[in-house]
Amino acid sequence: MKHRPTSFDIAYEAGVSQSTVSRALRDSPLVNPETRKKIKDIAKKLNYKVDKNASNLRSQTSGTLALLLFEDPTNDDSMINPFFLSMLGSITRAAAKHGYDLLVSFQQLSDDWHAEYEDSHKADGLILLGYGDYLEYEGKLLKLIDQDTHFVRFGAVLEQQPGVSIGCDNYRGGFDMTRHLIGLGRRHFAFLGGASAASPEFQERFQGMTSALAQAGLDASNIPQIDAISTEEAGYEAANQLLDRQMKLDAINCASDLIAIGAIRALNERGLRVPEDVAVVGFDDIPMASFVNPPLTTVKQNTRLAGEVLVETLLNLIRGEVPETTRLPANLVIRKSCGA
Repeated sequence: MKHRPTSFDIAYEAGVSQSTVSRALRDSPLVNPETRKKIKDIAKKLNYKVDKNASNLRSQTSGTLALLLFEDPTNDDSMINPFFLSMLGSITRAAAKHGYDLLVSFQQLSDDWHAEYEDSHKADGLILLGYGDYLEYEGKLLKLIDQDTHFVRFGAVLEQQPGVSIGCDNYRGGFDMTRHLIGLGRRHFAFLGGASAASPEFQERFQGMTSALAQAGLDASNIPQIDAISTEEAGYEAANQLLDRQMKLDAINCASDLIAIGAIRALNERGLRVPEDVAVVGFDDIPMASFVNPPLTTVKQNTRLAGEVLVETLLNLIRGEVPETTRLPANLVIRKSCGA
């Protein structure tokens, strides 16, 4: 080998990642003893010497956290779900309170985007908002763990999920909303939004809804469910698909406020009154929810609290602590779209 050996050369020969080599050479317990010995033997064979200056530089902190947003389809050029926009201010204030700057950018999930932040010393840790298809996204989270990156995400709180998540009690929100509608005399329900493992937060909201129906003695086995991503257009299209079925219907639970806003438009165009003919409810309580006509009944996710918990949890990770995944409460916000 003509050039000076690097940790990447060791990683190639050992068949592991570069970060695993770094951890093994630091005697990290995250690397099993057999792999550590193999890596150290290869390092000795290659006459590899640790660059102490570079190691010291990596051990320094940047005083910056990176907030990485998932690009969502939107009606404007922001490409940011308005629910996450409302969380941005809270995260910024919480970071400043702890003496950190906040770097805001988009997730580049097709690349080694972790290397552009913590590995390159731009940020001490990552906050991830949004994810698209969770089944595809999960592999990216596993890669972050393999790279020993400090990160926390806002999303569904799942068993055996990679990393630490802060999320809302989606099941309870769906359950409480449906129970409220049942109390208003609604009996014929539908759900707009994904209800599969690819959309775990929407799935939990759907499961909460069906549980409330079953508890009330109503048939929850054949609830009409139309997939929709969280946009007004998707809600509009899903509602039209639902209405084309010409089923008896007096309540639509929507997986997000944006879906609900699109559904209200579709109902209005069909000559159906909200809430007199059909109650429509959402989830999130984005700022727009109180200004639509009629004002939207929804489940509020506390974005102020979420932002604070995300930052505090990430800082605990950076300090070497082991924070727990946290599920935040969901609260009903009753407005006119449900009838009471």
